[in-house]
Amino acid sequence: MVSFERRVLSNGLRVVVHEDPYTPLAAVNVAYFVGSRDERPDRTGFAHLFEHLMFSGSRNAPNFDNLLQSAGGENNAYTTNDYTTFYEILPAQNVETALFLESDRMLDLRITRRAFETQRRVVIEEFKETCLSEPYGDMLHHLSDMLYRVHPYRWPVIGLTPEHVASATLEEVRAFYERWYAPNNAVLSICGPLKPDEAFALAEKWFGAIPPGPVPEHAIPEEPPQTAIVERTVEADVPVPAVFMAFRTPARLHPDFYPADLLSDVLGMGQSSRLYRALVKEQPLLASVDASVTASFDPGILLIEAKLNEGVTPQQIVEAIWAVLNDLTAAPIGERELAKIRHRFESTVIYSETSVLNKAQYLGFYELLDRAELLNQEVDTYNAVSAEDMQRVAQTLFRPENAAVLIYQPRSAR
Repeated sequence: MVSFERRVLSNGLRVVVHEDPYTPLAAVNVAYFVGSRDERPDRTGFAHLFEHLMFSGSRNAPNFDNLLQSAGGENNAYTTNDYTTFYEILPAQNVETALFLESDRMLDLRITRRAFETQRRVVIEEFKETCLSEPYGDMLHHLSDMLYRVHPYRWPVIGLTPEHVASATLEEVRAFYERWYAPNNAVLSICGPLKPDEAFALAEKWFGAIPPGPVPEHAIPEEPPQTAIVERTVEADVPVPAVFMAFRTPARLHPDFYPADLLSDVLGMGQSSRLYRALVKEQPLLASVDASVTASFDPGILLIEAKLNEGVTPQQIVEAIWAVLNDLTAAPIGERELAKIRHRFESTVIYSETSVLNKAQYLGFYELLDRAELLNQEVDTYNAVSAEDMQRVAQTLFRPENAAVLIYQPRSAR
């Protein structure tokens, strides 16, 4: 159980505080409710660009990293389809350094032409390295395009093409900042050995005078139901053939998300998972296999990734995976298997909550969903999922008309 208190400042900033008297460290997390789904189709990659630009200097802090490091702190950031998070962890007595730095770049980030050009080059180079040069690096580009037609999940977080960032103007970038990076579109979470009243007073001191931005409007079109399987084969510079199968899942707060998430664990978590046992141990068809869910705010993806052994064809793997999936739709899983998955999830949650930084990030994430209380309800919700629930959701998910199959073939295979 993670105890917390919540307040909303007059400018709309939501502040969530957790007191942890057993750590000498404090964690500060600022989550902005803006991700790649809030970008224009012809200007993708902006949210990821700001993950970099937010470190380029602000009105009173021209060098973010130097000031934080001088206070004994570390920081990082990440971008998702739905939100962007910036965080610091540092000695608790220096927590105001992190609050000052975050408030200053929320108030007045200095997006100079020089900073913009520098970070633009960094982002474009990252796109080339991770998506164009790395084997299977454009996998999400293909699957996003295959599974979505109108929803902005149809491009990955890094952007649809580097040309969108390359052709962006300084005025467009500044407008994106002014629209989304404001207190009324953010959650500040503070965790550490601070009394809640002390933490709220510090939040008011550093953030209370920042004026709110425009009322954020997330005009996200609803993706229509898929009606037929989508298949694509790509020839690329990859070491071995690979099969990626994806299925559209419910949104993060939908009740059926929880059985879907547990199904991904049954399929691909560890060497006792069904796919690993069937296709790596019992039949040596695969070198590796994994399954995961995106946990997106809107309907997302359950993804199966399979790298083939030599002499195995992609069609063999597709058929073998369908056989495993059909077993899940044909009969409920056994109580022993379900209990193992539940216990593994519960132990993962309990272990992760020993970290003050994890707690700050979790509180920010759930508060963006308007329900920070979910943090303390998730274990019970997952434990309440029955074998019949999982079978019912498997029957909904694992249908050809809800699937996308992406096959990579090495160029030399021709």
